Amino acid sequence: MRILLPFFILLLLAPGPALATEEFARETGQECAVCHLDPAGGGELTGAGQGYADYRQQARQTAGVVGPGPLARLLRLAVGYLHLVTAVFWFGTILYVHLILKPSYASSGLPPGEVRVGLVSMAVMAVSGLALTWYRLDSPAALLETRFGVLLLVKVGCFLVMVVTALIAVFVVGPRLRRARTEATPGAGGEFSLEQLATCDGADGHPNYFAYGGRVYDAGASRLWQGGRHMGRHPAGADLTAALEQAPHGEDRILRLPEVGRLVVAAEGGNQRPRRSFFAMAYLNLGLVLAILLVVALWRWG
Repeated sequence: MRILLPFFILLLLAPGPALATEEFARETGQECAVCHLDPAGGGELTGAGQGYADYRQQARQTAGVVGPGPLARLLRLAVGYLHLVTAVFWFGTILYVHLILKPSYASSGLPPGEVRVGLVSMAVMAVSGLALTWYRLDSPAALLETRFGVLLLVKVGCFLVMVVTALIAVFVVGPRLRRARTEATPGAGGEFSLEQLATCDGADGHPNYFAYGGRVYDAGASRLWQGGRHMGRHPAGADLTAALEQAPHGEDRILRLPEVGRLVVAAEGGNQRPRRSFFAMAYLNLGLVLAILLVVALWRWG
């Protein structure tokens, strides 16, 4: 570690790179490959690119513009790293919940821990993103006059839509889902609606029920249904009729469990609106995550 320390200090003291790629392209109409060995832009410079970078650096020095010092560069590195780590953590959580657990995992209300993670992640990404944008752009006009700026506007727009939908899900739809969950109790005669069945998810002392073939079964005594989830995949409190096609066993395993009632699927009414709204916003955010990743790919390889 001590051997690497001098190299790290030299790296901080080295002159900062001139952010000249888009200025040169705008002024001359040339492609990125004129200045960069990588045709997509960025990275090592060609002879022409290095010459233009030296020219820009000399012009800045002549004009009395001082580049960022070691402390400023270290701070920029820390902010950029924090921005990336938060984005990976937040986007990774969204992809995992939507593609692996499915949105029904939180259809009775978002867990408090995930709400805190989401709110903190949005705040950190917003503040760090503003700081990085302030450093990267010379003027607000660059948002419309450069390719980087236009893509940044698209990225920010997607992020703002994600923030708005997340806040609606947390503070509007979430309480309605929890209220519907509290009010829903198994009906008389052993009849369960989908909302009533959703309360029997094996969590917080609730029964561990699931539906199959229009019948509701009690899996509470089975060691394969610990924590309200079968083998860590299929959740209690849901209709798992279609899931049997993916199971390594037949329906005989299900029919051995105690039957506690039947599933009554009523026409969708007002109680379904919060659930449908939650699913719509969940998949909208998934699409926005993919759109933001596309913008990042266009920055680097487009």
